Amino acid sequence: MTDDKHAAARQAALDYHRLPKPGKLEIRATKPMANGRDLSRAYSPGVAEACLEIRDDPATARDYTARANLVAVVSNGTAVLGLGNIGALASKPVMEGKAVLFKKFANIDCFDIELNCADPEKLADIVCALEPTFGAINLEDIKAPDCFIVERLCRERMNIPVFHDDQHGTAIVVGAAATNALRVAGKDWADIKVVSTGGGAAGIACLDMLLKLGVRRENVWLCDLHGLVHEGREADMTPQKAAYAQPGGPRALGDVIDGADLFLGLSGPGVLKAEMVARMAPGPIIFALANPNPEIDPDIARSVAPGALIASGRSDFPNQVNNVLCFPFIFRGALDVGATEINDEMKLACIEGIAALARATTSAEAAAAYQGEQLTFGPDYLIPKPFDPRLMGVVATAVARAAMETGVATRPLDDLAAYKLRLDGSVFRSAMLMRPIFEAAAKVNRRIVFAEGEDERVLRAANAMLEETTDIPILIGRPDVIEARAERSGLAIRPDRDFQIVNPEDDPRYREYWTTYHAIMQRRGVTPDIAKAIMRTNTTAIGAVMVHLGQADSMICGTLGQYLWHLNYITQVLGDATHRATGALSLMILEDGPLFIADTYVNPVPTPRQIADTAIGAARHVRRFGLEPRVALCSHSQFGNYDCDTGLRMRAALDILDSEERSFVYEGEMHADAAMDPAVRDRLFPNSRMQGPANVLVFANTDAASGVSNILKVKANGLEVGPILMGMGNRAHIVTNAITARGLLNMSAIAGTPVAAYG
Repeated sequence: MTDDKHAAARQAALDYHRLPKPGKLEIRATKPMANGRDLSRAYSPGVAEACLEIRDDPATARDYTARANLVAVVSNGTAVLGLGNIGALASKPVMEGKAVLFKKFANIDCFDIELNCADPEKLADIVCALEPTFGAINLEDIKAPDCFIVERLCRERMNIPVFHDDQHGTAIVVGAAATNALRVAGKDWADIKVVSTGGGAAGIACLDMLLKLGVRRENVWLCDLHGLVHEGREADMTPQKAAYAQPGGPRALGDVIDGADLFLGLSGPGVLKAEMVARMAPGPIIFALANPNPEIDPDIARSVAPGALIASGRSDFPNQVNNVLCFPFIFRGALDVGATEINDEMKLACIEGIAALARATTSAEAAAAYQGEQLTFGPDYLIPKPFDPRLMGVVATAVARAAMETGVATRPLDDLAAYKLRLDGSVFRSAMLMRPIFEAAAKVNRRIVFAEGEDERVLRAANAMLEETTDIPILIGRPDVIEARAERSGLAIRPDRDFQIVNPEDDPRYREYWTTYHAIMQRRGVTPDIAKAIMRTNTTAIGAVMVHLGQADSMICGTLGQYLWHLNYITQVLGDATHRATGALSLMILEDGPLFIADTYVNPVPTPRQIADTAIGAARHVRRFGLEPRVALCSHSQFGNYDCDTGLRMRAALDILDSEERSFVYEGEMHADAAMDPAVRDRLFPNSRMQGPANVLVFANTDAASGVSNILKVKANGLEVGPILMGMGNRAHIVTNAITARGLLNMSAIAGTPVAAYG
């Protein structure tokens, strides 16, 4: 890196920590504090009730305080990253960063605590005194051998999990990477020779973990600054190093590297030389984990051992050994079952969970976060990426199960499967809300055709459908393109083996398709030649014809192109007296719950009849999610106070709705704030038929509806499910260009469930 680039990167990092407010953390209240009543409950006198409950039963602290989801990151700053002993105060940015990672990846609240204390026994005394405050302790960046002393004393005295991440977090991720590396290399734990550099906390913990995984003690060769750790050596020896002393006299790294299957480096840059790699066993495994500069550059290692399996501590090389793969999720599982400690079985469960996830199909979310990287299990993908959202559910559940099986869980879970679903729901925000839809989809087998079958998002959605549902994906596209993109994306699915392909360029049903389309459109200006051309080039029209012929039950299109363009061909082929597009319903998943918005795409300026049909259709679809609809007709007018166009149309729609008995609650016309805030509505219109906030907003034009949904996506971090095309009998849905693979999976489940039962 040039001096200018280094200076720019340094300034960017400083600005990140300083702006818009100093630091990376703040505290926010989880309860309202708006009036005197709130104050009396939060503090005196109401707070006394919670205090007395905890006094009488200490276990209720988890019910009345934040303790059960609160972790302390504790350091004295004596061994910070690659910075060394910089002191407690200078370590604070690192500890704040660790706290942010806890929150980001596992939704665990965290306080960073930096202590000016170099005495390990006194430091342990301070940490132990914190037990009433926290549900668990994460020790961080404490030098060896002091860290061993602090952790041992805390584990002995405290009845909550104590975890030194520099030791055990690194060991767990190394264990997962090594598990998969041995699988790729075709080697066994008991047979490999391990040579390690670095006798610090992380290095010793990694070796201890490798022994638990099956490596033989006599096959481990540990080197440090003084060379090989051997019997009789006195310089810089600790009990932890002595456990790995080899017989014989002094030797250097180069003297013991011959035939090594695994090099484990947690030391410094340039320690492992190319000529040493050349003398390792065939297909060597090299974990060069020193940061920022590894023990050997991966490119240099591969130049002498092309088949080497290499991991490092850097994000710009494949196989980054990053503790964030472990610590948030092992704490998540431990906290959720009230574990009194984090034992070896929990660590091993964490290893297997991480390793198994790398062997599974890569998630679409991880692929999106790491565009351009090959995320297929193999030499360059031995462990998952930190932003793989499946880590929470897989790893935390494995840890919780191990805690329960080993008897350290004080609050064992009744249903681990439901627990995993809940964790997935906290990461995939649509998961819990979509659960009724997926359960309904599991009871039927519907064939879903995707018009843009060559799109990587569609391929990932199809793969997920095969893994998670009973629906059958059909993809329209060129088989060679689909196969190449599936392989490039690391997906195991292949055309005609796992799903059906419709090839627009060469399909045996081509004549059937164009003659069908021509028969439908011949009195609307479509000639045979036009029909032939459309059935060769227009995948939306092809999908619609397939549904029309009964070769598919529903179609999904729209990942490319404009919404109304797709709608035109869908209504041409699938529209009839029974089926007509009445509106598009967008579900926005917000922090405080779901909100449905209509009509976001179909009718630019709907008539009163179209507004009423949209409200009726929206109510039907809302019930599919297990919710009771409360529909608000929104306009510029409010309960008859303004005879504007939107007000008049909404009033007429209300009359249409009132003309028959309805099974859902609706009200209007009103402003959006009156719809969402019952206090505002009651003040303006005390006799409203609606109680509580509306969960469906029906607008008088698509400008308003789509504008609100887009604002909620951008400014309120809203997650959109849909849009759902109403009125077409669930036979077609048009998504938007911005949809994700997860969004397509959700839409396939919506397309895969019957709607009639919710009428």
